[in-house]
Amino acid sequence: MTTASPPPAVLGTQPKPAKRAQKRPQKRSWSGWLFIGPFMAVFALVFLAPIAYSIFLSFFRNQLVGGNGFVGFANYSQALQDPQFWSSLFRVTLFLAVQVPVMLLIALLVALALDSGRLYGKSFFRISIFLPYAVPAVVASLMWGFMYGTRFGLVGNINSALGINLPNPLSPELILASIGNIVTWEFIGYNMLIFYSALRVIPKSLYEAAEIDGASQFRLVTAIKLPAIRGALVVAGIFSVIGSFQLFNEPAILQSLAPNSISTFFTPNLYAYSLSFSGQQYNYSATVAIIMGIITMVIAYAVQLRGMRKES
Repeated sequence: MTTASPPPAVLGTQPKPAKRAQKRPQKRSWSGWLFIGPFMAVFALVFLAPIAYSIFLSFFRNQLVGGNGFVGFANYSQALQDPQFWSSLFRVTLFLAVQVPVMLLIALLVALALDSGRLYGKSFFRISIFLPYAVPAVVASLMWGFMYGTRFGLVGNINSALGINLPNPLSPELILASIGNIVTWEFIGYNMLIFYSALRVIPKSLYEAAEIDGASQFRLVTAIKLPAIRGALVVAGIFSVIGSFQLFNEPAILQSLAPNSISTFFTPNLYAYSLSFSGQQYNYSATVAIIMGIITMVIAYAVQLRGMRKES
């Protein structure tokens, strides 16, 4: 019995390897830039361009002979030796050291009270506390300036009605505290909303486990709530640092009501404004603004690093 041999085609040939499909080079899509292009254009026009122009101005000086000439870092050297600049910087630093902790502490206590669930009329209190933030700074300064007045305002009316002599809130000794009161009134609601939003996203399971362990309300705050909102505390602290060094609206509005208490160099921003619009010293004003921007950036970054280190 013979067996059939396989056909020669099967014995003599091997299957050819399949050819790999050649990948075509993918074309880069620029559609994303069409969406962010308008924003980038506006950002460069209203943010980057003024900064670049301010840096450019800070290296020049308008001289009697030769006009506007390049002076290098002479303006920076002059600013670092300017006693008025250091006086204004010390004043806002003192304002930052006192007002910001008080404001953040009050905002934190209010947020904890709203989150506790034991406060009746929570919605009403939340809106009422946040409402001052919706008031423009100019309007708030005018309103509080009227109440601070000893001859025509609330303080003067109280003195007349009760026959007493309250301290003048617009005096040189109390003007910084009076401005701090206005800023605190304005931004408690804003910071409260940041803290309250962070508190609302804490998992309920943590509270349930703490209740099983018999933890008190104080223990809930210190062991669960505060560590959970540490990021929100850092963010609010950074915003408050930046806002303190940018203090301008309140002293600028109150200056007409208390000219003997608020000088043209009361804050660095007010000093730069006075140099530019009253003294026509645009180059030196730009220098002061650039120095304050660097100082603000460094301190805000230090606050962020400290907060991240504690969080880790």
